[in-house]
Amino acid sequence: MVELQDKIMGKLEIENFEEFRKLEGKQLPESDWMIVTQEMINDFAKATGDFQWIHVDLEKAKKHSPFKKPVAHGFMSVSLLSKMLGDSIQVKSAQMGVNYGLNKVRFPNPVLVDSRLRLVCRISKIENYGDTGLKVTWNCTVEIEGSEKPACVAEFLSLMFE
Repeated sequence: MVELQDKIMGKLEIENFEEFRKLEGKQLPESDWMIVTQEMINDFAKATGDFQWIHVDLEKAKKHSPFKKPVAHGFMSVSLLSKMLGDSIQVKSAQMGVNYGLNKVRFPNPVLVDSRLRLVCRISKIENYGDTGLKVTWNCTVEIEGSEKPACVAEFLSLMFE
């Protein structure tokens, strides 16, 4: 089995579902840091239609926000889970993966523009799903560099199929 400390090119690579099942209950290696840019925030606003000034109006945020700079949408933090997980772990035999849902989500701390985020994750449960699939429950924490409180804490569910 691949050791959790042995990340290959920044990604933990697992051969198949049999190997993946051995990770149930285990903490995964932390993801690489990613920077949340104003361009990402603007693109998320365009995709969701949420143009609240706290996210997209730099001048107004400097003047009126308690943070003195734009803040990413809370749902942007949770939407990054799929990317961060995909950048952190790969099950080579998986032919397809899809988001299944969320059981719990909280946004304890705002994400200011130019913050650096990383994912800390534990696989809490792996269940059979249909004939060729798995339902995975991931306990995810999106950390903000330099902050005690995380950006997002979520119990995230996904499906994978071989």
